[in-house]
Amino acid sequence: MRWLWHSENMSDRLTSLDASFLYLEEGTTAMHVGSVMVFQPPAEGFDYDQLVGIIGRRIGAIPRFRQKVRDVPGRIANPVWVDDEHFDIGYHVRRTGLPRPGTERQLQDFVARVQPRRLDRSRPLWEVYLVEGLERNRFAVVTKTHQAIIDGVHALDIAHLIVDSTSGTGAEDDVETWEARRSPGSVELVAEAVVDAVRRPAQVVDLVRGGVQDALAVGMRAAESAGSLVSTVARTAARPAPESPLNAEIGTARRWVDVATDLADYRRVRTRLGRGAYTEDVSINDVVLATIAGGFRTWLLNRGEAVGTATVVRAMVPVSIYGDDPSGMYANQVMACVVNLPVGEPGASMRLHQIAFAMRQQMEAGQAVGATALANLAGFAPPTLHALGARLGSAMSRRIYNVMITNVPGPQSPLYAGEAEMLSTYPVMPLAKGQALSIGITSYNGGVYYGLNADRDAMPDVDVLAQSIVDSLAELVSGPET
Repeated sequence: MRWLWHSENMSDRLTSLDASFLYLEEGTTAMHVGSVMVFQPPAEGFDYDQLVGIIGRRIGAIPRFRQKVRDVPGRIANPVWVDDEHFDIGYHVRRTGLPRPGTERQLQDFVARVQPRRLDRSRPLWEVYLVEGLERNRFAVVTKTHQAIIDGVHALDIAHLIVDSTSGTGAEDDVETWEARRSPGSVELVAEAVVDAVRRPAQVVDLVRGGVQDALAVGMRAAESAGSLVSTVARTAARPAPESPLNAEIGTARRWVDVATDLADYRRVRTRLGRGAYTEDVSINDVVLATIAGGFRTWLLNRGEAVGTATVVRAMVPVSIYGDDPSGMYANQVMACVVNLPVGEPGASMRLHQIAFAMRQQMEAGQAVGATALANLAGFAPPTLHALGARLGSAMSRRIYNVMITNVPGPQSPLYAGEAEMLSTYPVMPLAKGQALSIGITSYNGGVYYGLNADRDAMPDVDVLAQSIVDSLAELVSGPET
């Protein structure tokens, strides 16, 4: 395959926030976001060549996926994106198979092994795995995309090159051919940095010299562009997050568990418990958070942890807001809140109303970050909210929350890779330092799909939490109305 794209512009420079994700990355905290998509192949099957073909035909339209990061000599400015002159799509798109019988647990173990591995900095920062041999004649596609790429302006997650709203081979796609631009030399990189400094003196280029403290400072300076975020952090920082087994020193190994639930159950709970003795409306997102709160309660009790009536788990929740019947590809509103999940409350319906009240109180008090503020922070694009949530969490102090939860509404109609229908999709959110667990949730085509990513040693019982979430939803569905 020949690439025929050419760019007339100088090298694109990473923003300070994008660069911070490169410098904050350590062996225990890989800064990429992943997804696990499960497909039903058509009768004629689906193979590796088809997946490579789909990505190859579409990748020309998004330069970031065939560009790599290049440091400026002396680090006198932020790094730049340059075309990979030796771009090899076969390196990035990989093929593997599960041993028989190809169970869900085996897929989870595979995801837990490959997701923590850092992406190769000498190449474009993404990978895709075709996982064959999943039971019931299914296959999975596992993706990894670095947060430095996903700014919502120049690139989305690599998964968006794979799925489409119509079934077909993709051969009819308009192919944007490209030719790799020659990589600039060291002298050119320095000259471009000087020109940028003259043209954009306000740009933060003074400094990421590779140390973690410098990177944290750059990330917080970039976050200051969103005033409401800083206000939220300032107000919450006065109240450190409660002690929790969710905050622990983490290693390099992970456990990953997926949970599939029905969107109809959340709607049923919202309709039945959303009104009555309480005046506040209850959103689908409130029901999701109440479900997780109930799951945490059972998990903590099973661990033998002390759970009193005042016990809470503080969650940082960047969420996309949607109505009763999500439609289209994605919603266009987003909020980020820090909310105390009332795990000490024994009543499921009471937990739900307390969460609904707390979320509404934050919004009315102006403590939630609106879509405009997030756009200023990271170039908001709704399909990349999971990555945006991870970026937002990285910019906030680890002291102010116990766990990050991202909830993204997806399309409520089928998506396809070629002629293979996507049955479910699960996020894989990265762990920040000191965070033993992250939870990503995506609603898609009548389902609500959880991805629980946990440190292997700090949370060996993450599967217990997964089952507790299922039980918590059942309690909400079948419980009393008040």
